[in-house]
Amino acid sequence: MQIIIKGRQMHVSSQLRQRIERKIQRLSRLIDEDVLVQVTVAEEQTKSAQDRFSVQISLPAHGHVHAARSEERAPNANAALDIAIDKIEYQLGRDKDRLTRRRQHQTPGIKTLELSRTGRLSSLEEELHSPTEEPATDQLMMEEQENEQIWSKIVEIKSLPTRSMTDKEVIALMEKDGASYYPFYNEETSSVNVMYRLEQGGYGLLIPAME
Repeated sequence: MQIIIKGRQMHVSSQLRQRIERKIQRLSRLIDEDVLVQVTVAEEQTKSAQDRFSVQISLPAHGHVHAARSEERAPNANAALDIAIDKIEYQLGRDKDRLTRRRQHQTPGIKTLELSRTGRLSSLEEELHSPTEEPATDQLMMEEQENEQIWSKIVEIKSLPTRSMTDKEVIALMEKDGASYYPFYNEETSSVNVMYRLEQGGYGLLIPAME
């Protein structure tokens, strides 16, 4: 980020210049490194002392960020600078949020698929919303080679009972069998939970989030 500081009808002291440079650094998270930031400080003979000093901050358009400009007046240069930098930061933050929302909108949603052992690939959403509709065969069947590649990664399948148990009973059973995890129905949460062993010692409990 390049900063150009100019004074109009006044001399910009080194102390004020340092303060401007320090304040402008707040914008570094919102703009590119090579953006030119121009700051103009002016002192004018006005009727009211409340707007004697003005600070103008301007940035050119860059990337997906629009050009930004802010000019504020105050009784002194420091106060005008604070107001101007707050408003320019708001403008840039608004542009960044707008760009983020646009990208999120353009990003395709995650589609959950269900793969059976026979190679049948189907969308869970299709299964829920179209139970009587028979989807096209070519959308559900995978090539035999692709199916074998996926299932070759599964080296073990376990079937564990999910009966109603307390956390103490589950831990006692895991200690006895040396299991690293164990699913069970927890009456306290009215859901299926998973107790798992932590590497640093102790146990963790996985509870589904209920919306």
